[in-house]
Amino acid sequence: MSTSPSFPITPLLPEIAASLAAHPRLVLEAPPGAGKTTQVPLALLNEPWLAGSKILMLEPRRIAARAAAQFMAKQMGEEVGQTVGYRIRFEAKVSAATRIEVVTEGILTRLIQDDPELTGIGAILFDEFHERHLAGDLGAALALDVQGTLRPELRIVVMSATLDGERIAQWLDAPRISSPGRSFPVRVEYPAARTQETTEHQLARIVRQALEENEGDVLAFLPGRREIARTQATLESSLDENIAIVALHGELSMAEQQAALSPAEHGTRRVVLATNVAESSVTLPGIRAVVDSGLAREPRFDPNSGFTRLETVNISQASADQRAGRAGRVAEGTAYRLWPQSKRLDVSRTAEIAQAELSGLALELAAWGITAESGNHLPWLDAPPAGALAQARELLVQLGALAVDGRITALGREMLELGATPRLGAAALRAEPELRSLVADLLALMEARSPLRGEQARSDDFRARVSALHVWRDRHTAGARGGADAGALAAIEQASKGWRRRLDMRSAATGVPDSHAVGDLLLHAFPDRVARRDDSNPLRYTLANGRGARLHENTALLGEPWLVALDVRFEARDSLILAAAPIDPRVLERDYPAQFKRERALRWNDERNAVEAFDEHRYANIVLERRSVPVKPEDALPALLAAVRAKGIDALPWSENARRLRARMQALRGWMPELGLPDISDAALLDSMEQWLAPYLDGKRRLDALSAEELSQALGTLFDYEQRRQLDANVPESLTVPSGMTRRLEYAEGEAPVLAVKLQELFGLADTPRVANGRIPVTLHLLSPAGRPIQVTQDLKGFWERTYPEVKKELKGRYPRHPWPDDPWTAVPTHRAKPRGT
Repeated sequence: MSTSPSFPITPLLPEIAASLAAHPRLVLEAPPGAGKTTQVPLALLNEPWLAGSKILMLEPRRIAARAAAQFMAKQMGEEVGQTVGYRIRFEAKVSAATRIEVVTEGILTRLIQDDPELTGIGAILFDEFHERHLAGDLGAALALDVQGTLRPELRIVVMSATLDGERIAQWLDAPRISSPGRSFPVRVEYPAARTQETTEHQLARIVRQALEENEGDVLAFLPGRREIARTQATLESSLDENIAIVALHGELSMAEQQAALSPAEHGTRRVVLATNVAESSVTLPGIRAVVDSGLAREPRFDPNSGFTRLETVNISQASADQRAGRAGRVAEGTAYRLWPQSKRLDVSRTAEIAQAELSGLALELAAWGITAESGNHLPWLDAPPAGALAQARELLVQLGALAVDGRITALGREMLELGATPRLGAAALRAEPELRSLVADLLALMEARSPLRGEQARSDDFRARVSALHVWRDRHTAGARGGADAGALAAIEQASKGWRRRLDMRSAATGVPDSHAVGDLLLHAFPDRVARRDDSNPLRYTLANGRGARLHENTALLGEPWLVALDVRFEARDSLILAAAPIDPRVLERDYPAQFKRERALRWNDERNAVEAFDEHRYANIVLERRSVPVKPEDALPALLAAVRAKGIDALPWSENARRLRARMQALRGWMPELGLPDISDAALLDSMEQWLAPYLDGKRRLDALSAEELSQALGTLFDYEQRRQLDANVPESLTVPSGMTRRLEYAEGEAPVLAVKLQELFGLADTPRVANGRIPVTLHLLSPAGRPIQVTQDLKGFWERTYPEVKKELKGRYPRHPWPDDPWTAVPTHRAKPRGT
């Protein structure tokens, strides 16, 4: 066997081998079409350092894993499963002779967990690492941990077309090798959408344009299977018979995928409608034009609702460039982008670890010996977010996969062996043996998009999906065609067969399950999503987490008292239940007795401004029964303090004198920190209520029972005698002005105190008054005889010298009965119209 000389990467193969002979890690950057996926494993097969061991190559997608293994086996003149094999979920073609094994990302994690020394494996190649799937990041971190502790001779190669090579090389402490691609110029166009044109109709129109303007085949990128089906239906009625329309997505059967990857028949052109599985790894022959919707469907975890949903998102610039490059693999091509040229895309794809639900990851870490207490010491490229990881561990404890101390339980290890998500694994493993065939159907249906179509697609009753699968399985195909997609059901059936094998079930479930069977089984996957109907509104439910949820008006679940919510769209007030199944509450009592509690509960009644007490019987945060009981004095105080914290410090009955006292104390604290005065800001008072306020609330049941006088007394406990003396000496409540009158000082945090005083009362005063031991000048608001502002100043001397002569001229005529001396320095101050004796 020899590698083909027609690949751009071929000249670099000796350099790649030499680098790995000298260093155990390598970063390989190579654009699509360079041949890295199929040529590098073959080139390394007989290297001395491999010593007959096996090469594992990770592919992020099953389609790519099969295709890569088949291409390499063909180059060797063998069948898949001999020297080159593959292993993906529910399918494996390997033998004792296999030396290159192409696996999907989750398979590597299982191999490492089962054998941390990776016996018989000499190299691990991470292909298309730029996709940054969660399983790929975990596999890389575990492999590096193994290399650094148990297997220093293990080779690790990270390969991609669009890597941040410098960052990856620093992370790995590895050399970089870059390969040229084999591509032709690609012209990029941005055709505008027409008014009220859907994405599918615009894409179909541009596909027709691409067929007219280009030779060869057209590859169109859409976010998902649903959009592919709609676009295909639109195109089928408008294209010539010699143009074949082919779908390519992850839910196709192996035969359908193989057909999509095969060249077009002679005299036929093809339009391939694909999801982002066609971005990399797989080779599509004959493509001369690409039509890109700019969209992809990716999982997003919503911590508010605790649900992960597939969301349609904009692709990154790196993905857009990679998609466009598909048009230039065999000759010059054209890429049509269905978004404005001015639109700016993110540079690269966000790592899934930063936005995914992490219960599966947390379970794998626990199996590796990493808990919250032990710390996360794996060599991550991007570490999992601490908050999401903590939330995932809480869920695993609830499912029984982790003990309270964070260690993995026997059930948790069974979940990992099963290979389902922790939630679905819990449901499968807690099911009675006679129900495990039905569980296999539920696992397959939960992992797939709904097979229901037409009006049935609107059904929020998950049992309708189970029924559609069973009708199709029983060969009642007319019923399947009427309300479900037979192709989708076939794919779900294949997945169900895989789960039945893992669950050791020989026969499939048939017929109509008991009305509660589906919900009771899935309850063990989602005990935190139990929902109970409100007594006053049949469409509204309370979830186990205490939040509200609702059914839509045309629900198929109307009247069901208890549900398990399987899919929810989070909304600010009441979330919308998209899919659910009825449950028998007796199963809750049997399997989750610890969640049922009878407790005394306190509630704050805003209308009454008072504490109320209840005797409550609850499942989690769902109140089953509530009875009003008298409030105990020891119960009221914590509730009153909590109410103040919720409402804010202004909810207390502050008198005007108390507010002024606070303002003066805060001002002096800022101006003379050496005095060590207490902080009585809003935040500080709320934090210390147990010390100063609680004694005055003790025995009260209502917040308005606290008087303003009591509140002032409570505040006074924060100051000792010396502090009060310093307060009066340095920030007095008022000043005596030259007229003999006492005028109040107004204090505000962060500002100089303000003294509002009539101008004539300051005659004879040369300098501005000061407070805080002379540190802070008072801001003077000088008033006319009528009390209207004349001037604001902190420089009284400057006012007398520069401004007073003009003020005197202006006001003398307006207020003739008031004194306006030429020399204010020696004039007699007064607050009256004329000085006494004149």
